[in-house]
Amino acid sequence: MKVYALSGGYLELDSAIFFADRAPGTRVTAPIGCALVIHPRGRLLFDTGVHCAAIADPVARLGEARAKRFGVRSGPDDHVVAQLALLGLAPDDVSHVANSHLHFDHCGGNEFFPRARFLVQRRELDAARDAATLALGRYTPSARDFDHPLDYHAIDGEHDVFGDGAVVLMPTFGHTPGHQSLRVRPATGDEIVFTADACYTQETMDRDVLPGVLWDAGEMRDSLAALRRLRDGHGARMIYGHDAGQWRAMRRAPEALV
Repeated sequence: MKVYALSGGYLELDSAIFFADRAPGTRVTAPIGCALVIHPRGRLLFDTGVHCAAIADPVARLGEARAKRFGVRSGPDDHVVAQLALLGLAPDDVSHVANSHLHFDHCGGNEFFPRARFLVQRRELDAARDAATLALGRYTPSARDFDHPLDYHAIDGEHDVFGDGAVVLMPTFGHTPGHQSLRVRPATGDEIVFTADACYTQETMDRDVLPGVLWDAGEMRDSLAALRRLRDGHGARMIYGHDAGQWRAMRRAPEALV
């Protein structure tokens, strides 16, 4: 089994979004990490990043307000289709896609995988399709990112993707109603957990500080605690959702993470 870290783009945003105890006004550039797991029974892509059209014209793709709040700082190859090409793969070579959640920077490339089986928590699908939730501005208008004729499978709670315990989606609710993270158990070496937005950075976990933007603080704190137990109690390696320092130091495609 091989695991690769793929770039889903870069966004410039206010650091207060990441840390509720930080005063607004400081802009940082954050990576959007995606992952590809090559398993004997299939290939799983975890998150699809920002849509590639946002690189050339972020206002047209994201809307003026969102493009102002989240400045796109991606290079021409910082999207999942180009990243897969580094490995000699095309979208049709991906058998499964799992979205951690349905915010624009984690599902923007969904439309490029029409032959894949999509695995999303039922709670997330229901919330993202709910008119009242959309009206609150918590999700990009659905047609832009995830509401395509794709093979969505709603899952409830923990889900063993290939049936052997090696690739498991785990519920980490709180950032959104149905957020999930990815646990990978290689045959050799430590377990790897891709936290996505359940834990933005190592500082988030080390200081036990919640972000400035979330859905349910209680659920998110519980999810962060569960992830910390995996790291500190079981030795799991955390790949944080938007940690710029970790991202710079990490092996990324075309080099394998594991």
